[in-house]
Amino acid sequence: MTNIRATNLRRVHRRGATEIVALDDVSLDLHPGEFVTVTGPSGSGKSTLLHLLGLIDNPTAGTLCIDGVDTAGFSDNRRAEFRRRRFGFVFQSFLLLPGLAAWENVALAELLDGKPLRTQRTRALALLDDVGLTDRWDHPPHELSGGEQQRVAIARSLMADPEVVFADEPTGALDQANSVNILALLRQLTAERGRSLFVVTHEPAIAASAGARMISLRDGQIADDPVPTS
Repeated sequence: MTNIRATNLRRVHRRGATEIVALDDVSLDLHPGEFVTVTGPSGSGKSTLLHLLGLIDNPTAGTLCIDGVDTAGFSDNRRAEFRRRRFGFVFQSFLLLPGLAAWENVALAELLDGKPLRTQRTRALALLDDVGLTDRWDHPPHELSGGEQQRVAIARSLMADPEVVFADEPTGALDQANSVNILALLRQLTAERGRSLFVVTHEPAIAASAGARMISLRDGQIADDPVPTS
């Protein structure tokens, strides 16, 4: 199982001569099977932190180690392989392809890898059943509600049986009742598989209701973490 350790992470964006510090001196550990939520106001660095831990972006300074290996030496191909095989992602905007049925959106990455259609279709249908969409498997995104689309995105994130699921504002487009249900579903499905879950949200009340380790960010720095890096 995957252990992630971030030490003094810093991310600076440059616009001409101007430097914008998105993340500044952030250290944390994400242990196997752990459920972590990250909260904070807009611009506090939440999504930046997720992108760094999920190997979507590179830090300007600091170290990020996965299972004791410094990722600074990872090639682009190795980073991509981690994202595809060991990480799963759920995004606020769902990122579903409009011309595909729900099950095809769930299975697409595996099908593009050349894996057998029948096997992947069966697995995608099982995941859609897990998220309560058994009777919506053949519907394209425009025939699904926002909550249903987010459930498809959750099923897709689990398709490769990842060790860590990163969710970036997964409830941002939903009302409070659906938000609580979606977060509970994410937690249930990852816990059943013994997987880690790292959720970014701007809604502290929803994060608190999930019973997770809750980290708060402010101005690119950790304002509070009940389990600081050892």
